[in-house]
Amino acid sequence: MPRVISSKLGAGYRTLAGTCGLIAAGMVAAPAAAQGIACTAPQQGMQQVELMFGRNIGGRLAVSNTVWLRFLAREVTPRFPEGLSVIDAAGQWQDRERGRVVREPSKLVMIVTADDPASRDKIAAIVAAYKDQFHQQSVGVVTRPVCAAF
Repeated sequence: MPRVISSKLGAGYRTLAGTCGLIAAGMVAAPAAAQGIACTAPQQGMQQVELMFGRNIGGRLAVSNTVWLRFLAREVTPRFPEGLSVIDAAGQWQDRERGRVVREPSKLVMIVTADDPASRDKIAAIVAAYKDQFHQQSVGVVTRPVCAAF
């Protein structure tokens, strides 16, 4: 069964993770084998991480494509140079204070990596950097065990 972890999403981004749990300083997950996944060669047990980044600040687009690419180059790629995928997304979340659905352009980053403390620390550092640099309350994070080969 996949293990899902996310942050409580606020004004920055709440898409796709509304029913997920919370992420604090780091993520805790058992290796794929411990979660009942049997991988066949050449695949091996890894984790797939999806990071959901909202691009609005205060109701307006503040993380332009240029600014996003700079963040990706400085914060994400150096931590996962082996590879990742970036997908343009249309995010939405419910503003509970105003009782309305808020939509915003978003980025979804998918990373397949080892399921170990070092990888979890890198993900937590990316989340912290985005929240700090772009004044976001949160970044959505979904993690699940997978079998993968590259």
